[in-house]
Amino acid sequence: MNTTSAPNKTNLRKWIVAVSIVIPIAVAALFGIKIEGVDFSFLPPIYATINGITAALLVLALIFIKRGKIQLHQKTIQTALGLSVLFLLCYVAYHMTSDSTLYGDLDHNGNLSAKERELVGPTRVAYVILLISHIFLSVAVIPVVLFTYLHAWEGNYQKHKKLARFAFPIWLYVAVTGVIVFLMISPYYNH
Repeated sequence: MNTTSAPNKTNLRKWIVAVSIVIPIAVAALFGIKIEGVDFSFLPPIYATINGITAALLVLALIFIKRGKIQLHQKTIQTALGLSVLFLLCYVAYHMTSDSTLYGDLDHNGNLSAKERELVGPTRVAYVILLISHIFLSVAVIPVVLFTYLHAWEGNYQKHKKLARFAFPIWLYVAVTGVIVFLMISPYYNH
């Protein structure tokens, strides 16, 4: 092992751990900040589309690696990573400038009446379960994906492949459920 690169590997691992902690905390903190006078209400369909493209790229990356097309796999994963960062920026921008939307809030008053609850029925429970699993796994996927990528970048393909077996389905689930959550909540956006 090259001793001059050992601190760099250690530093990269520390950065991944730091980023994996800082991003969820920063996103949660930014939800408490509201910037008035800026309208980013157009962003949800854009970041939902980004999630959909990311999901498609992940499937494509899997196909590429199964066919031994390593460079195409690498470029596809790098694009998916870039789109995930873009998604995060759009998501934060939207939530810092817009009020949260309640599932089932047909009159857009920020409260669910008994009638609204009755109208959405059990779909609200399904939405909340999907949303919660999406949120928790979106936090968990950060270090898993970054460490998976780091192992490949370092040339440790055995560790990369082993961790990718966890990273892929989690990342794909987060991307797909991001689209589903958007489709479910979009009728209740205050346009």
